[in-house]
Amino acid sequence: MITGESQTELKACFKDIQISDEEQHHPLGNSGRLTIFPKTEQEISAVLAYANNHKHSVFIMGGGTKRGYGGMLEKADILLWLAQYTGIVEHNPGDMTITVKAGTSFQEIQDYLEPYKQKIPLDPFNPEHVTIGGMVSANDSGPKRLGYGSARDNVIGLTMVYPDGTLIRSGGKVVKNVAGYDMNKLFIGAMGTLGVVSQVTVKLRPIAKYESILFVSFTERNVEEIRAFAAKVLDSMIEPISLEILNPFLAGKLTNINQYTLLISFEDVKSSVYYQENVIRSIVPDKTTIRSLSQNEVKSFWDKFYYQQPNGLTNVTTTEAVLKIGVVNLDVIKILQNAELIGDACHVSIEAHGGLGTGLCHLTIRGASDDVVSAITLIRKSATQYGGYAVVKHLPYSLRKEVNIWGDKTDSHFIFEGIKRKIDNNRILNPNRYVGGI
Repeated sequence: MITGESQTELKACFKDIQISDEEQHHPLGNSGRLTIFPKTEQEISAVLAYANNHKHSVFIMGGGTKRGYGGMLEKADILLWLAQYTGIVEHNPGDMTITVKAGTSFQEIQDYLEPYKQKIPLDPFNPEHVTIGGMVSANDSGPKRLGYGSARDNVIGLTMVYPDGTLIRSGGKVVKNVAGYDMNKLFIGAMGTLGVVSQVTVKLRPIAKYESILFVSFTERNVEEIRAFAAKVLDSMIEPISLEILNPFLAGKLTNINQYTLLISFEDVKSSVYYQENVIRSIVPDKTTIRSLSQNEVKSFWDKFYYQQPNGLTNVTTTEAVLKIGVVNLDVIKILQNAELIGDACHVSIEAHGGLGTGLCHLTIRGASDDVVSAITLIRKSATQYGGYAVVKHLPYSLRKEVNIWGDKTDSHFIFEGIKRKIDNNRILNPNRYVGGI
């Protein structure tokens, strides 16, 4: 543990780096006894080397949106806050790649790229505050994952700072650069337990000429009809960017229609979007209502959608949890249906949506603490019955001690342990933040 004497020594070693010795207290935990704000890659490296030599634990934070995501310790010795480590490093419009510093917010990057009519093909929640480093560390993605893919699909190069301060680079700055092991995928989704993300190189895509959303609402809760229609859409020649089902609670909040609703979005030239919309209209079943949004309306809807999920910056008066569930894609419907029954039984509200092309669901649960914990347990049981998993993405620190955030260890867990031991033998980086207490 870092002491007053070691704080004085650390400040003496890093006179040019902003350091706050005001001990943080936060209901989501993942705080630090000492907060350090590096501005350069060299400063990150030096701080980690010092921490590793003195066996001081280090939590990493960018925008703070994932403060409630994992972690069984309330405080580390050092909170390495990358809020001042921001900016565009290199942009190659012709190659359609960009390299950015890890503390840069996603929205800042998209705003920079807009005059070039380019964008990063990812869609995280809370884009104004989430950082590119946090997205990579958590392999974050939203409902457009069907058309965009995930961080693992779009990140082509990383600069990482190992716990001992060593800089390593994986991938490169051009799209076709992988020979041998693709080391990027080792760090993406590792929750900062193997190294600090310093720089990220991402491939870009052009901003679509036109985009639209169709809402198909089912007036009768016929789950098999929804499933059959979704299968028909997926088997067709059209290519929606997202095929997301909203449960009645979330659909009512976002569209004022309290019914199971399919959100089908398209991005392309206008004629292609219209053609695909007409295909949908020609195959929708009876007893459904269909509504469309285009261009400016679409942007307003997504702005609303991406901020409806609680995160580490949300001020709340009730207990909130966010679950990420992965199942076989069309089993998403069953998960949402079961979650609705569980919500009623546990006296909690559940806003849920899931990708019928990806099998990924997000559920926001609100209610009394004991009821929220009970609902999480039952929903996880439902997911495992369908051969899936459930991860708790957001939960107060006090409840994370009661809930198994990542679920049970798998038979391959020893591989994760071996990698962690090899790279971070002193276990200083984000300790107990990842699956199985890594």
